[in-house]
Amino acid sequence: MYSFLLPLLMAGGQDAAAAGGQQPSLIGSLLPFVAVILIFYFLIIRPQSKKRKETEKMISALKKGDRVVTIGGLCGTIQSVKETSVIIKADDNVKLEYLRSAISSVVTQAKEEKSKEIEDNSKSENSESEKEKTERPNESGE
Repeated sequence: MYSFLLPLLMAGGQDAAAAGGQQPSLIGSLLPFVAVILIFYFLIIRPQSKKRKETEKMISALKKGDRVVTIGGLCGTIQSVKETSVIIKADDNVKLEYLRSAISSVVTQAKEEKSKEIEDNSKSENSESEKEKTERPNESGE
C-alpha cells in the first residue's frame, strides 16, 4: 500500500549518512515501521476487534422469538435456543437447525421486549398527558 515510501525513506537516510559521514539514527530508521504498525492497528485491527465483540454479544443474546437472518440469507424466527445452535422456523412447517455463529443479524427482538417497551412508552405518554391536563386551566371558564 505504501511501498513507494520505503525507497524514498531509505534513500534519504543513505544520503544523510554519506553527506555527514555518520550512521543514521536508530529512531529515524524505526520511525516508518512504528508509523505503519500504528496505521494497521487503527485502520484494520481495532475496528475488526470491535465488530467481533459486537457480534459475540449479539449471538449470546439470542432468544426465542427473535427474527434473524443467517449468513446464507435465510430469514426466520428462532423457535428454540441450544448451547451451540438455534432452531429457526422459516415457514409454517419448516424448522431448520443452525449454529449460533451462522446468525448474521437480528432483525427484530422478541415480542416480550417489544411489549415491555410499548408499555413503558404508553406509561410515559399517560403521565405526560396527565401533567398537561393538570397544568392547563379549565376551558369551561371557571
